[in-house]
Amino acid sequence: HEDLDQIVKFNINWGRFENKIILVSGGAGLLPSYLVQSLLHANRLHNLKLKVICMSRSSESLNKRLGDCLNDPYFKAIIHDVIRPIPVEIMPSDFVIHAASQASPKFYGIDPVGTLLTNTVGTQHLLEYAVRSKAERFMFFSSGEVYGVPLNPTEPITETSYGFLDPMNVRSCYAESKRIGETMSISWAKQYGLDTVVVRPFHTYGPGMALDDGRVFADFVADVVAKRDIVIRGNGSEKRSFCYLADATIGFLSVLLNGINSEAYNVANPSCEISMKNL
Repeated sequence: HEDLDQIVKFNINWGRFENKIILVSGGAGLLPSYLVQSLLHANRLHNLKLKVICMSRSSESLNKRLGDCLNDPYFKAIIHDVIRPIPVEIMPSDFVIHAASQASPKFYGIDPVGTLLTNTVGTQHLLEYAVRSKAERFMFFSSGEVYGVPLNPTEPITETSYGFLDPMNVRSCYAESKRIGETMSISWAKQYGLDTVVVRPFHTYGPGMALDDGRVFADFVADVVAKRDIVIRGNGSEKRSFCYLADATIGFLSVLLNGINSEAYNVANPSCEISMKNL
């Protein structure tokens, strides 16, 4: 609740959402669920008459993360997998946010096909829906993974130095499909005049993380909760930059409203770089 208050009090032009309809795919995921809750919280405080359509393929995840929203008259939940075409009966939306994705590394080995189809075929379906809706803006949730493995691991990644990705490595199903999802976004912008922006979240943590997520922050917390020794894979010198979920949400909203058409934006916290050992 403190996070939602902080987000809503931030210098965001909430009036832009008045009487609008926003569709969020994958809305029950960690990052988009905070976005959904923030929009609904702003709707209540500012009387925006904003409608939020949350698309999720899992009713269990929806009830777990957004159960408190189900009775909100401005919230509509739709159970649908985006790798199938968007049903024509779904009302047009003013803003379309494609955030459905299997972001946890645990899925890359067990469901690489599902991982890449959501980021490619799912992106096509949401882009087509946005064009059909004559949407004001389409926002694609990409990932910092698009930068690949840096050619020089000791130097900071720059926005023009895309590192190595092996297309024959099954784990590339996520990063490669995020890359093509970005290209699809700007291709639809070019060919159909759709206003598109891309956000690239990096390491984001916060309430609602699944303890079996498979990423380091969740692993460490899971060890603490289970009263186990914290296990570090490697020598602990690897560094990551962690961004708190409420701060990332402010970043997403800022790009949604103020981002330049056909541009990509990193959403990260450069001042919180830390080694795994120090974490």
